[in-house]
Amino acid sequence: MQRVEDIQAWQKARARTSRRNQAGFTLIELLVVIIIIGLLAALVGPKLFGRVGKGKQAAAQAQVELFGAALDNFRLDVGRYPTSGEGLKSLLVNPGGIENWDGPYLKKQEVPVDPWNHAYIYKSPGEHGDYDIISYGADGVTGGDGENQDIVSWMGIKRAGERVEQ
Repeated sequence: MQRVEDIQAWQKARARTSRRNQAGFTLIELLVVIIIIGLLAALVGPKLFGRVGKGKQAAAQAQVELFGAALDNFRLDVGRYPTSGEGLKSLLVNPGGIENWDGPYLKKQEVPVDPWNHAYIYKSPGEHGDYDIISYGADGVTGGDGENQDIVSWMGIKRAGERVEQ
């Protein structure tokens, strides 16, 4: 009888051990999964990060166009565009007792900066029209291509980053 109990105890212990061994993943299985995830990240990551720059450029162009609409509203009310000295801040606060000023013309409490945290450059009268609004892109200096490409009020984005004079 003792022999049967020993065999049953041994069988129970073995069943617990085999269940414990089958409950998790082996080190090799985990390494294979990590390698597969790493390969996917290496293949897909660069494509996604390349689009981040294009997204920032599109956001800057949209912001420049919103500034243009606000400036047009300012001109309709006041009869002129803000001077370079008054700047884009005049879209939020009356720069000094201007008659017929009916702002604020922007929804924000402050003049937004571009997606790269640089201030937009505003010139009135501009070299390319009544006013020029410029963002110098990621590098913050004039010129460049790719993510460093300047975003300007007299240009538009046509398709896939191709720029066209408006």
